[in-house]
Amino acid sequence: MRRPARSALAAAAALLAACAAEPAPAQPAGATATGGRAESMPRFGDFSQFEVAPSFTGTPSTWSGRPGPDVVRTSLASFRVTSFATGLARPWGAVFLPDGQLLVTERPGRLRLIARDGRVGPPIAGVPDVVAEGQGGLLDVTLAPDFATTREVFLCLAGAAQGGVLTRLASGRLSPDGTRLDGVRTLLDATPAQDRGRNHYGCRVLFGPDGKLYLTTGDRYIEKPRAQRLNDLAGKVLRLERDGRPAAGNPYANTPGARPEIFAVGVRNPQGLTMNPATRSLFEIEFGARGGDEVNLLRPGANYGWPIVTYGIDYDGSAIGSGRTAAPGTEQPLWYATPAASPSGGNFYVGDAFPAWRGSLFLAGQSPPGLVRLTTEGDRVTGEERMLWGRTRFRHVLPGPDGFLYLLTDENDGAILRLEPAG
Repeated sequence: MRRPARSALAAAAALLAACAAEPAPAQPAGATATGGRAESMPRFGDFSQFEVAPSFTGTPSTWSGRPGPDVVRTSLASFRVTSFATGLARPWGAVFLPDGQLLVTERPGRLRLIARDGRVGPPIAGVPDVVAEGQGGLLDVTLAPDFATTREVFLCLAGAAQGGVLTRLASGRLSPDGTRLDGVRTLLDATPAQDRGRNHYGCRVLFGPDGKLYLTTGDRYIEKPRAQRLNDLAGKVLRLERDGRPAAGNPYANTPGARPEIFAVGVRNPQGLTMNPATRSLFEIEFGARGGDEVNLLRPGANYGWPIVTYGIDYDGSAIGSGRTAAPGTEQPLWYATPAASPSGGNFYVGDAFPAWRGSLFLAGQSPPGLVRLTTEGDRVTGEERMLWGRTRFRHVLPGPDGFLYLLTDENDGAILRLEPAG
């Protein structure tokens, strides 16, 4: 289902001013408002508020928390959880190289190559300095579309800058032997830097179907309304050329005072970004507060509402923003979770090892720890299943070239687990 484009907050500007005493974002030229929720859009999470069936009605499939021969049985598939690689410190982002090796970031600031048999290589030299405090460090990694010839790698990290710390995009070339990054340079800093707080960097990076580079940035936690300010790159989805310049055709390019890099606004801590292979649409995955986790369908110039509206509450139990879940001029999510699932990275499954899972969107869950599988039809989310529940925090999930599903565990003694069919 494709929804019409909407404004970047003509109506919600007044609400933002009332709730947070912040100036109103301007409306990009050509945008139209939809307001409210599309009638046919499914609503999940705290379903008691609505006259709809719950998305999740069964018992989550659990496991011992240890890889081994035990079979985990879910509604559509049975599998074993095996150990692919161990000895990693807070693995955060990962991408498969064309030769099947896995390039993995460790949040303390290391980048490693993992061989096809799971052997973990030494730290790769030349990685830029990071601020590995709080939720910061070396976070996501992706490859240039022409990596086979250019060897270009893109990194998202927490970096030091004048005035404090910010989300940073950098690039470099992986040497042919995989031991170092050459020609490393900063492509973009999500200014302004913040002198306190080391949380909410966002930091997923992905090349879209249009060949542009998309980067998520968090609101940095201390000042939630940064996500609504058009002169501020925090709490946004950015659309860039591969050298870090604003991509041509961005929705705010001609808006006075707005940053031309901005593609969408009003996101909290978007730790996931993936493309739906069936529609080539981009999905943003948002880590909420106490509830209010979201999966959003990205639209140019769209405003996803944070912190004006949310399905969650603050950590102290108080209301956030207007205390409402919807407002004119703000987008509604495709899916939300209340209570929280705390999703980080996510990806669609397209492999052959689990045919029944094809087209499912998998989310790596933090709290409660586990794995969420969302069923989809086109760009609609139609159902939810929870598995591997209650034991291990997962930071990222991605399908491998072998058709298996790979999970990064969010632990100091972290690992990469692999789900393999059981018989």
